[in-house]
Amino acid sequence: MTNRSTVVPRLSWPDVWGRRLDRHGLSAPVRGRPADAVAAMCGAHAQMLSAAEVSIGLRVAGATRNDIRNALWGERSLVKTFGPRGTVHLLPARELPLWTGALGALPPSSNSMPADARLTPDQADEVVAAVAEALADAELTIGELTAAVTARTDSWAADPVVPAFGGMWPRWRQAMHLAAHRGALCFGPNRGRKVTYTSPQRWLPGFQPAPAPDALAGLVRRYLHVYGPATPQQFAQWLSAPRRWATQLFDSLAGELQQVDVAGTVAWVPAGDTAPAPVPPHGVRLLPYFDAYTVGCYPRERLFPGPAAQRALSGGQAGTFPVLLIDGTVSGIWHYRRSGRKLHITVEPLTALTAAERQELDDQARRIGEIPDGEPRLTIGTVTTGGHA
Repeated sequence: MTNRSTVVPRLSWPDVWGRRLDRHGLSAPVRGRPADAVAAMCGAHAQMLSAAEVSIGLRVAGATRNDIRNALWGERSLVKTFGPRGTVHLLPARELPLWTGALGALPPSSNSMPADARLTPDQADEVVAAVAEALADAELTIGELTAAVTARTDSWAADPVVPAFGGMWPRWRQAMHLAAHRGALCFGPNRGRKVTYTSPQRWLPGFQPAPAPDALAGLVRRYLHVYGPATPQQFAQWLSAPRRWATQLFDSLAGELQQVDVAGTVAWVPAGDTAPAPVPPHGVRLLPYFDAYTVGCYPRERLFPGPAAQRALSGGQAGTFPVLLIDGTVSGIWHYRRSGRKLHITVEPLTALTAAERQELDDQARRIGEIPDGEPRLTIGTVTTGGHA
């Protein structure tokens, strides 16, 4: 991969942390509403919706859980769907054409299923078409959707061949995230305790995925703005996409990107976006499970320095522990347990806290309590709860 520029700007790691904190709304809140914060961080991981609510609430001054739920189910400025890595995310509704255009264009991922259990490419296309038809004017539970997909395809769709949570899922579910990536499916409001699915076209009239080349270029620019400087390999890891494909994509956008040198490591930013942050990295933050900053920032050894890698990563995976962030890097872990309105928050720092950091930690605990309307009780001590799967 080449760059036309002969002068490579230099950034320090503190410069990088300062830029990322600023653009994530972690050095100062994002101006706007929950959807603006989600756009700023390129999506909020929402496998645990309560954690997503904290991620967003920390980035929007005064926002509560109710504000975020209203954005999702009331004004529908947020959409719950399958995003990067095929995991559940909240995405801005206004950006769904870009996301589906880009994610729907990703190369097929490797499939570890036995050959006789996999969907063929044609079967996957059949499933997506069946999902789109079934959800065009409905909100269906997973059981109802299974019946609808099977009725529109064949009995092979319902074969229980996918191991999951101690049981077996029907074959068609291998293409569930693909249906979302192609714009045929998103989450609907719960029916009691049951999750439902629907078509995003019901909520976003005229919705359709953006053309793939424009969408992929837009996603690269957004990613590098928020998480850069970054390499094609890091972009590939964030998306769970092939590295060679990501390198080719960056090559195709060479005129829009620029190299920078970060303490001897060459990485990429959008062309012209080489300035340090307006302020140095600062602040104490309590980031929840799978916060976008924790999951999306690389390299891991810089974000999780020294003992943080041992304590806050799980097999190299980020996000499985809520983390204490100090000046942009991980400096501990934390956990909270709710009892009525009380939130019992335990923070385990990996370094001694200064008086100023201890005060900021108290402020963060209060903010964590405000988001779900709880009463925080902060303890400094050892976190005994294991990481999230």
